[in-house]
Amino acid sequence: MSSKHPQNEDKGLQAYQPHITVRAAGRLWQLSRAADLEQLWEAMTADSRDFEDERLPYWTELWPSSVALASWLHSRKEDIAGQNCLDLGCGLGLTALVGQWLGARVTAMDYEEQALHFAARNARINDVPQPLWAVMDWRSPALKAGSMHRVWGGDIMYEKRFVAPVLRFLHHALAPDGAAWVAEPGRSVYETFLHALQSGGWQGKRVYGQKVEALYAQPVPVTVQVWEIRRG
Repeated sequence: MSSKHPQNEDKGLQAYQPHITVRAAGRLWQLSRAADLEQLWEAMTADSRDFEDERLPYWTELWPSSVALASWLHSRKEDIAGQNCLDLGCGLGLTALVGQWLGARVTAMDYEEQALHFAARNARINDVPQPLWAVMDWRSPALKAGSMHRVWGGDIMYEKRFVAPVLRFLHHALAPDGAAWVAEPGRSVYETFLHALQSGGWQGKRVYGQKVEALYAQPVPVTVQVWEIRRG
């Protein structure tokens, strides 16, 4: 690994940086991202349609849920090795890279093509075989029905209106005996999600929890829960 990236693991970033080094799943990961966050936001929010179409650049941040989900994947490496798995909303690619590194056959999707360029770069930086990167909208799944042994995503829902499309996507993508792992930091929208599971014939249970130390300047660690979701 190159030593030119700042070693900022285990302490909060005080300012935006184009490179992040984070410890997850038992090793260090170096992640490259858009160099000028302010410019990216301005470019992507200049058109009001971007707000209507969920195009805000959330992908360029590394969220605590991704770090916790990476730990969970590491603990389940025997479950995913050699299996078809999908990273739902991969962003900078951390959990996709972890899954691929652990031996899974990972398809990693994101709504934003630019995110996938950085994710592919991060695979090269970390010497991990490239997952199959796919520009995809969860409202229009472009993959074979029932083809995924595991689907995972970290902090993928910000509004209640995302809940129904995500559940429809899981219904399409998961194999009959498959499972999804969703990591979330306690956002209120996930209460709606858990209620929707019960009414939609799904079973959900909490399988993992982790306090993630500050990635950015924040007063306390973020507590992340991972939920396992299966058909009822």
